[in-house]
Amino acid sequence: MKLKLAALAALTWAGLSAAPQFYQLESALTIKSPTNPSWDYLTYDTARDLLYIARRDDGVLIYDAKAKKITGALEDSAGGNSTVLLPEFDRAYVVRQDGKLLVYQLSTLKKAGTVSVGDNADNAFYDAVTKQLIVTQGDSSQVTFVDAKTGAATGVLKIDSESIEGCVADGEGNFFTALRDKDKVIKIDARKHTLVGEWAIGNHVKPNSVAFDPAGKRLFVTTRGPNPALLVYDPAGKIVAETTIGLNNDSIVFDPETKKIYTANGWDATLVIIDQVDANTYKLAEAPSTRPWARTMALDPKTKTVYLVTAEGTADPAKPIKASVSPFYPNRYFKDTFTLLTYTRK
Repeated sequence: MKLKLAALAALTWAGLSAAPQFYQLESALTIKSPTNPSWDYLTYDTARDLLYIARRDDGVLIYDAKAKKITGALEDSAGGNSTVLLPEFDRAYVVRQDGKLLVYQLSTLKKAGTVSVGDNADNAFYDAVTKQLIVTQGDSSQVTFVDAKTGAATGVLKIDSESIEGCVADGEGNFFTALRDKDKVIKIDARKHTLVGEWAIGNHVKPNSVAFDPAGKRLFVTTRGPNPALLVYDPAGKIVAETTIGLNNDSIVFDPETKKIYTANGWDATLVIIDQVDANTYKLAEAPSTRPWARTMALDPKTKTVYLVTAEGTADPAKPIKASVSPFYPNRYFKDTFTLLTYTRK
């Protein structure tokens, strides 16, 4: 009898230990904010376990992931829309919407200078091969190349688009960039600062976010529109796979360790996670619910924790509504409702 009970206990324990884990909300931290807080990109610093939250008018907030609290903001970072970390140069760049790049010493977070790249800017992305940043400037229909070590502008490439969105380096000296208003993806030679290719997006519209798998040589592109999807391209620009994601995607992350692709989708409040089975095969892993308009995110690659931000708002008919995103897209957010959402697997 004792042997049978021991065997049953072992089987029960094995079944419990093999139970699937899914992402769930671990915490929701409400952060003091003014009426109508405005925000965009999140960046995670794995060396220091810090999350940088670009909250535009209020600057770039610093969240200590171990202490689980906001510890302050980067000095003079008001207008910041995104943050790029470059440990090899002990630098961090904050991209401001007015076309200025704020330079910080990464080890101390002290401001070291300011670089101007034009009248506007949205985001910046790094290429480790050419040691350059590419700054996307949709309002000026151009991208600007910047020497990551010195901060000096090295060139400008005019692009026929007013919505230059996600960008990613391929590890071979090229960038791939989504042009949302042109329904295509372009390939840019970072060395020559020239356009070298254009890829179609099939029967989809509004490509937005991009990521790259250097091992499998696969480009991942998310689309918006009525049939939002994750598109997978091979090196020749052929779509080899596609799978459904949520509406109003604004961020994508590929984790090379787990071979998972994370997409944050604001309209239907989902975090759609896709498994890469092999280079040409992809399937849904899970799709935890989040909160409305949680569209930008960051992943801690060590713990696989996912961070998103959002705020409570409303569509006020007395003000213009961005109907291109949603007929009820919030145009008014409420004071002290800005929230950092932390998701972990349980």
